[in-house]
Amino acid sequence: MDLYTIAFYLFAVITLVSASIVVFSKNIIYSAFALLFAFFGVAGLYVLLMADFIAVTQLMIYVGGILVLVLFGVMLTTRVINVDMRTGTIQTLPAVLIVAALAGTLVGVFWTTDWRIMPAFPGFEKTAPRIGELLLTSYLLPFEIASVVLLVALVGAAMIARREKKAS
Repeated sequence: MDLYTIAFYLFAVITLVSASIVVFSKNIIYSAFALLFAFFGVAGLYVLLMADFIAVTQLMIYVGGILVLVLFGVMLTTRVINVDMRTGTIQTLPAVLIVAALAGTLVGVFWTTDWRIMPAFPGFEKTAPRIGELLLTSYLLPFEIASVVLLVALVGAAMIARREKKAS
């Protein structure tokens, strides 16, 4: 095995183990910190895929912004630690059927796909300039529409929060 394959398996194990801790842990603080390692593992996988812009965005947005916000919210809330979680559910059978169908589909796609393996390591090309060029030329209209939709959602959330504050 070469170093690239070892790094891939390392990041994959970090991501899968951390994600399973997030899902199965009953302590919300353990889940939040495991989410940190899951985000780092995904960023490492992006680096291995030579998607440098997405890897840096993953670190800055998810780890630097969202996860820090979640951790502050969890640590500043004292009642969250002693919350009783019910794990019983009545939709177990449909969930198992859906997961089995999805897993079967993924395994089928995995075994029937003719995977192309590159003979040599390709040269590293920066992705940020190309993404910037595409956002300002070919995808300018969808980019602007997305920004307007996000602005409308932000204004709507602020208006709802102000109404609820005045009502109470």
